[in-house]
Amino acid sequence: MVSLLSLWLPIVLSAVAVFVVSSIIHMALPWHKHDMRRLENEAEVMEALRRFQIPPGDYGMPMPGSMAEMKDPKFIAKLEAGPVILMTVEPNGPTPMGRSLALWFLYALLVSFFAAYIASRAVGPEAPYLSVFRFAGAAAFAGYSFALLQNSIWYMRSWTTTFKSVIDGLAYALVTAGFFGWLWPR
Repeated sequence: MVSLLSLWLPIVLSAVAVFVVSSIIHMALPWHKHDMRRLENEAEVMEALRRFQIPPGDYGMPMPGSMAEMKDPKFIAKLEAGPVILMTVEPNGPTPMGRSLALWFLYALLVSFFAAYIASRAVGPEAPYLSVFRFAGAAAFAGYSFALLQNSIWYMRSWTTTFKSVIDGLAYALVTAGFFGWLWPR
């Protein structure tokens, strides 16, 4: 077994590397350019919604009041008439990127920490590079990718968008695994 304290360097460096790789994927490459579509009548829809002053949060329309209401013919008629909407309303103004980037880095640290924990329990000191790579990479892939599938299963997010994000997660996992394999205690 390897001490988690002895893995602080690969934890931090892999999180930094994931942060850099994700920045390249999202800012320099056109990979996610079409993940969201623009409404042709965006101005009219925004104007129509603006008067309601909807507070930031997640919303669904139509939204049943109970499980029993989901079977009510009136509710079913609302669903059939549409539109059926799942939406997130953000605060007005520019997106505060600093907060989001800080949280993303903390998330990368958390995934790296759990990759370190799993690898440290699965392989010992002086383990071969590929053994460390395999365990750290599998743990990191699970951390970066598997929960994304729920968004397509339950919230109807485009499967294409989800699979692109899963592939991003694979890239992050490979980077994480590489750092752990390279910096594993010898």
